[in-house]
Amino acid sequence: MRETTAYVAVASDRPLTRQTIERRDLRPNDVAIDVTFCGVCHSDLHEIHRPGNKPLVAGHEFVGVVTAIGPEVSRFRAGDPVAVGNIIDSCGTCSMCLAGQENYCEEFPTLTYGGTDRVDGTVTQGGFANEYVADEKFVYPLPDKLDPAGVAPLMCAGITVWEPLMRWNAGPGKTIGVVGLGGLGHLAVKFAHALGAHVVLFTTSEDKAAGAKSLGADEVVVSKDPIAMKATANRFDLIIDTASVPHDLTPYIRALALDGTLCALGALGSMQFDPMALLIGRKSLASAGSGGTTGTQAMLDFCNEHGITADVEVLPARDINEALDRLERNDVRFRFALDMKTI
Repeated sequence: MRETTAYVAVASDRPLTRQTIERRDLRPNDVAIDVTFCGVCHSDLHEIHRPGNKPLVAGHEFVGVVTAIGPEVSRFRAGDPVAVGNIIDSCGTCSMCLAGQENYCEEFPTLTYGGTDRVDGTVTQGGFANEYVADEKFVYPLPDKLDPAGVAPLMCAGITVWEPLMRWNAGPGKTIGVVGLGGLGHLAVKFAHALGAHVVLFTTSEDKAAGAKSLGADEVVVSKDPIAMKATANRFDLIIDTASVPHDLTPYIRALALDGTLCALGALGSMQFDPMALLIGRKSLASAGSGGTTGTQAMLDFCNEHGITADVEVLPARDINEALDRLERNDVRFRFALDMKTI
């Protein structure tokens, strides 16, 4: 086994502590990665606070440098900069996997942490660490034109909004709405703008208008204003809802054009809406989750071509508990990235 240093959650109500953990020895198709930057996601916060899954090393959107490879690795060499997201294995044989949608693996994908290794049955531990070991299939070349710290959140937040934009053909001639301007929302605005769509941000805060337009939004609608919301009726081809708190979806469904789609990515556990709003205009309510290898590579290529990264605040690894506390208070402009080189 290989040893590395990581920040470990030992209980749901205690700070993460710096400890030595074990990684597996390299299998034939494995690469060992020296983690350089790791994003901090609300999913990390949720899992750290969830009882019964400890000890846990979170972190599922990170970049780093390959330090060693297994004998059958063909895509990477030591020294290559790479990126890893929230899926690190799948069955590889079901219809979803064969379609490049390993995120929907019928046997459930192996998650970067808190998952079950398909070979030895151990629990996977994440990227809040010096080193990570993964199968090369789920490791991606780091785009050469982009800031690595800003790439890390693309591997979760980025691919989560990229997939619905691709599925519903965001581009010139389309009007795309984005609900919320957090980690997911700000990337949805950047992507939709770069794809050539007309982009409208829905936000509860008037203060976010200037920032949204600097990211590529053409318009900003304050969703607390009933007159402004009424004026959006029947306008949108697609609305991507990234708001993480429970809220009524009905106003956004009413904002959809004929055959438009509301893709809810945020508060999935408590959706409420008026079904009649779907009926009038043949509208659709959908969702999506993460992305497969094909879509993730396409997103990274697009980001490299258009110079898109997440807007991040970089903190040293030792400040990981501060980052989690601030994230819980929503005291972050879009995304934290931890500098794991300082661990």
